[in-house]
Amino acid sequence: MTDGLILAPGAGRAVRNSGMTLKIGEGTSTTWSIFEAVVPAGFDVGAHLHHQAEEFFYILEGELDLLAFQPHTPSPDWLTWTSADGARVTRGGPGSCMHVPARCPHAFHNPGPAPVRMLFQVSPPGHEHYLDELADLLTTSPSPETIAELRTRHDIHQLTPLIPDRRQSRPPVQ
Repeated sequence: MTDGLILAPGAGRAVRNSGMTLKIGEGTSTTWSIFEAVVPAGFDVGAHLHHQAEEFFYILEGELDLLAFQPHTPSPDWLTWTSADGARVTRGGPGSCMHVPARCPHAFHNPGPAPVRMLFQVSPPGHEHYLDELADLLTTSPSPETIAELRTRHDIHQLTPLIPDRRQSRPPVQ
């Protein structure tokens, strides 16, 4: 018989330079990695997809603009995308969730003035290895090609750029 795991609030392993705390990872689960994430104001992860990974996002505090569909006509600004059946980017607050199956383009953006807290789950486990490698790379001023190679190796296929702060350069979502 295997014992479970109980974590107190705030417990887990902080992932350097990411605003994320690993709660459950590859060493604990054969099914998923789970993180508590703090998304800074203005942060835009950029639209991307994973060929193998499946993700789940649950907003605890604040609001995020959320995308989880194939765009009818992709453009550089994913906030303007619509799907073939008319789906658009949605603003989600506490209790909102987003499920992302493998191969589904997805993104999130914090349009507000304050950080957003969310629970982030990814299957299969091991996303923490990408975050650790990224943190190491960021200490060396890596080239965009080096970052792209890291992302590709970890099944992250960027469709639009990751942008640390888009508050001044994007129109609000309607």
